Amino acid sequence: MHKMRTTIDIPEELVLEAMKLTHIKTKTDVIKEGLNTLIRKEKLKNLKNFKGTINLDINLNDLRKR
Repeated sequence: MHKMRTTIDIPEELVLEAMKLTHIKTKTDVIKEGLNTLIRKEKLKNLKNFKGTINLDINLNDLRKR
């Protein structure tokens, strides 16, 4: 993964609260965690759009008997 150095304005209280709640020790790491969490959340939201639209032809009862 390539690194990018940038300057952004973020409310300090927001960063400090996130660090306190997550016990993440650096601002960089808490920002990375926040971005990763946001990306996961959006991917899940997009994945939920496929619910009921894809037929996987799977018999759940057969799977449970394994």
